[in-house]
Amino acid sequence: MFYLVVFRARSETMKFSSILSSYGIKNAIVNTPRQIAVSCGISVRVDVGALETCKQILSRRQFWTFGGIFLMQNDLYVQQ
Repeated sequence: MFYLVVFRARSETMKFSSILSSYGIKNAIVNTPRQIAVSCGISVRVDVGALETCKQILSRRQFWTFGGIFLMQNDLYVQQ
């Protein structure tokens, strides 16, 4: 299981990934699956244990194009 943090702008996707890295949170830029239609085409993949930190960062900073957080479980993406 893992989470995808989705944005509508590539620049915000890259910025969010950089912020996570500065906090020591392992993440990866990945292609967004077609099932998730609210995306610029790339997303930030994080482990399940990083969810709360991701939410805190999103609440403290202005990401105008944030599209949601999706849990990948059993080959399905469920919006959180």
